[in-house]
Order: sequence, then C-alpha cells, then structure tokens
Amino acid sequence: MRYSEMFLPTGREVPSDAELISHQLMIRAGLVRKLTGGIYSYLPFGLRAIRKVEQIVREEMNRAGAQEVFLPMVQPAELWQESGRWDYYGKELLRLRDRHEREYCLGPTHEEVITDLVRNDIKTYRQLPKNLYQIQTKFRDEIRPRFGVMRCREFGMKDAYSFDADEAGAEESYRKMFAAYQRIFQRCGLAFRPVEADSGSIGGSYSHEFMVMADSGEDAVAFCGACQYAANLEKAEVPRPRESPEDKKADGAAPLAEVHTPGVKTIEEVCAFLGVPPEAVVKTLIFAADGQPVAVLVRGDHDVNEIKVKNALGCAELELAGDDLILAATGSPRGFAGAVGIKVRVIADYSLLGMTACVMGANREDYHLRNAVPGRDFKIAEYADLRVVREADPCPRCGGEIRFARGIEVGHVFKLGTKYSKAMKAIFLDRNGREQTMIMGCYGIGIGRTVAAAIEQNHDDDGIVWPLPLAPYQVIITPVNVNEKSLSETAEALYGALTQKGVEVILDDRDERAGVKFKDADLLGIPYRVTVGPKKLAEGKVEIKERRSGEVLSLPISEVEAYLLNRIHEGM
Repeated sequence: MRYSEMFLPTGREVPSDAELISHQLMIRAGLVRKLTGGIYSYLPFGLRAIRKVEQIVREEMNRAGAQEVFLPMVQPAELWQESGRWDYYGKELLRLRDRHEREYCLGPTHEEVITDLVRNDIKTYRQLPKNLYQIQTKFRDEIRPRFGVMRCREFGMKDAYSFDADEAGAEESYRKMFAAYQRIFQRCGLAFRPVEADSGSIGGSYSHEFMVMADSGEDAVAFCGACQYAANLEKAEVPRPRESPEDKKADGAAPLAEVHTPGVKTIEEVCAFLGVPPEAVVKTLIFAADGQPVAVLVRGDHDVNEIKVKNALGCAELELAGDDLILAATGSPRGFAGAVGIKVRVIADYSLLGMTACVMGANREDYHLRNAVPGRDFKIAEYADLRVVREADPCPRCGGEIRFARGIEVGHVFKLGTKYSKAMKAIFLDRNGREQTMIMGCYGIGIGRTVAAAIEQNHDDDGIVWPLPLAPYQVIITPVNVNEKSLSETAEALYGALTQKGVEVILDDRDERAGVKFKDADLLGIPYRVTVGPKKLAEGKVEIKERRSGEVLSLPISEVEAYLLNRIHEGM
C-alpha cells in the first residue's frame, strides 16, 4: 500500500482522556477513533490487526474441531427469561422494544441463542459432541467505559459453545479449547498465563482466564513461584490451616469484657484505642444474601472477598447491608457489629480457626468486646475461605509462596455444565432411549482487547512494537527523498518485488522530511523498515532496521528480499 493513498491519520499529541498506553497509541497511530462513550470505529490500519487476530483464532478453532456460525446480535427477551438471566444480568443488558412492543436485548453473549439453536436440531447422542463458534459484535452497557477498546461497550468477540452427552465428553471439549487458546496466544506472540477464575454471570462449575501479562494490567494475578498454580484475585484460594482446631478449649481464657469505645469504628481506630494488633481483632460484616442478613467474620488484618462469600452462601445476589438491615440484625449502628448475641447466621474465614480470644464489636453503639472466644461466646455455623489472598500466603496446591503480577484478561473458558441446557430443556435421547440433558462449555476471546493487550505489552517511548503475527504491515520502505529519481526507483522496485512475494508492505511515498517518516514508522510499529538513502545506495545497499531490537543492517539490494522473507517466516 502506498502511504499517500492510505487513510492513516497519525498524531503526536497524547489524547487527554486516554489513560492506558494502548488507548493513547491506538489513537495516535490511527487504529481507532471514538464515536461516543465506549464505542469506537476501527480505521484501516487497526482493522488489519483485528483481522490478523481473527485469522489465528479461526485457524485454531477449526483445528480443534469447532464449526463457525453467525448468530443474531438482537435477541428476544423470551430466551433470556427462559434461562433466568433477563433480570439477573443487570443494567449491562441493553433492552429495547420493537414497533410491536416486543422486548429484545443487544447480545452481550450468546448462551441463550446457541442453546435454542442446538435444542431444536440435535435430538440424539449420535449427533454429539458439537462445538460451534462465531466472531461477532457484542454490546454490554458498561457503567463507566474506559481504557479505549480495553473496556468499551461495543466490541468484537469470539465465542464458542460446546455440547456433550456426558461429563467425560465435556471435560475433553474443555481440554481441547484450553489447548487451542494456548496455541492462539502463543501464535499472537504474547506472554500470557492461564489462571483459575470465578465464573461470574456466565455461571458454570469452573473456568480459566487467559491473562496477557503487563504492568499496566487492570487485573491482579496471584501465582505460585514453585508450581503452575495461578488465579485471579477473585478466585485465588487460601488453604485451610492444617493445625487449627475449630473448638479449641477456652480454659484459662479471660472472661468476656465490654469496653467503652466512643466514636471508634474502624480497625485502625480500634487497634489504636485498645492497644492491640489487627490480627487480634475480628471484623464482623453484615451482608444481604438474597435479601437475608448474614454475618461474615474475618480477621482484622484481612479483607473480605465478596465473590468467595457469595459462592460459599450459594446466593444469587450479595451486597453489603444497608444501615436499616444492620440495625435490625445487630441492634446497633454501622461500625459496632459483632458475633456475640447476634440473631443471624454467622460464617467465618479460616483465619479465625484456632483463635482463643479476640476483640470485636459489642452490637452496641460505642462499645467493643475483649476476650471473645469462638465456641464459648458465639457460634460459627461454617468456616470457609472468605478472604482476599495476600502475597506470601501459602500456595493451595503445593504450599509454595504466592506472588502477584498484573495482567489483562483476553480470553475466558467456562465449564458450564447444565446451567443453560437444563433451564432451556436442551435434551437428547441416549443410547438407551432415555432423555438426558446436554452438558455445555463456553469459550470467549476479546478480539479488540487482544490487540490492545498486545500494545500494552509491546511498546516503547517511540510507539507500538508489534509482534510480527499481529502487525498490520510487515515492512515499510522509506525513500528519504521521493524527488530524487534513483531513490524513488529503487524503493518502487523493492516494493514491487516484496509485494509480489506476498509480503505486506507500505511504501512511504510522501514528500516529507526523512525524520517525519522515521517518527511515523516507529509510531506505527511496523517490524522492519527499509531505508533507501543516497549514501548507501551509492554502494548498492539499503538499510534495514528491526523495530523491536533497533538493530540496523546494511545489505546489498539483491539480498534484501531473501533476508526479509526469511525473517518474516521465522517470526510467524
């Protein structure tokens, strides 16, 4: 492509509303333009990168035995009501009515649509397994879209859905997709980690996120330095202590004592006032679990993980209780809740196992309790892993030390089980003629997010440094002066020869200063720049600069084609 003919508006200024480097560079390098909040247009240069990701995804999905479909973005409310998600999904689901007042939504995902498709056409075990995928536009009405295409409202996504006759088949489908995702992100040239994750609003028994590692990543990843365990913070497990009896004898423990603590509410204030460390304090948080109050206990030096609490309680909705519910449950205002004498269910984090005495709220305004002993002074219905993991915690798999890193989620695989197929009656006849429910899996990749994550992971002060497989173009040829005939003709000849060999080339034929062209080439991040200048051309040579390493090589013109073809082949 000739640069002079391209629609490629580049810029030097950093956009004022762009926080992440990927957002800044996607604007500056002419990949995208904002239409409105959270909605972007992809320009030709950016769309080429999108198509590169899509091609890799298609090849690996097909290789894994999946078949491509294309499903409607506009989905009838009846399907979502049938699955139970019409109300559960929340305000991210953009609802609308047609002229006949029928309700629809813009699809944020396609579990309902694909389940409806399959249940109508698959009737027997002989037709299973099946894995269907699409690359399509989704819409999620994010409350605060940000970070450019990283967290926007309208986005491109690959979603696949597997249907199996039994658990063994479902496990095999999950394994195939997991392996396919590893190949996809390896082929994209990205450093990534698969991590255990919570299934969230999609549901299912377990899932893994695929994280592109980047210091600017919005997600924290907990991983073990001694084994392969990795999980996001929502999912990262804290193992149950091995030697912590639940009902340790309270013999010799001081009696329960109420202490006047006027205006003292926070852990920091309690510790300072009573002269105790945070690990001697128990936080009592009142939650509304499906509308019912529940007390959750965690040690004062830890933070409650609400996802773990929700999973432990098995509730559909969980939120911190409002002041009215706290008053009704504890008899006191916010900040003084405790487990002694409380009339609601009490669950506790493993960190309370073995505690012989602690400080906690007295369920009375401006009072706390000293020497509260689990089992003696209050009862705990259940112990569970309810807290946020911390660095240096023991690994739940091998006992090694947990470390933290930052990552960007670009893919997610779910073992759905029968969550949707049971609700929507996706059944088949087994070999004995009995009706069985299909077992499902769900597998998504954010196409635009993958491009943005690649930029977050691959950039420098001058611009993008594309992994070769995702680069919109592989080579840019830069004659330093297009008005000098010998330079222009040499550049044209190289452009024609490389294009004929299938190399994706930009010929920078603009009548601009060499410095401007070099700056643009670095901003665009094209892997190889061929510079045609008078000094080297007098020797029958040109310069080739590799964008990633900065290495500059002078080569005879006759060797340029073979050199670039070889390097491109190695990099793909």
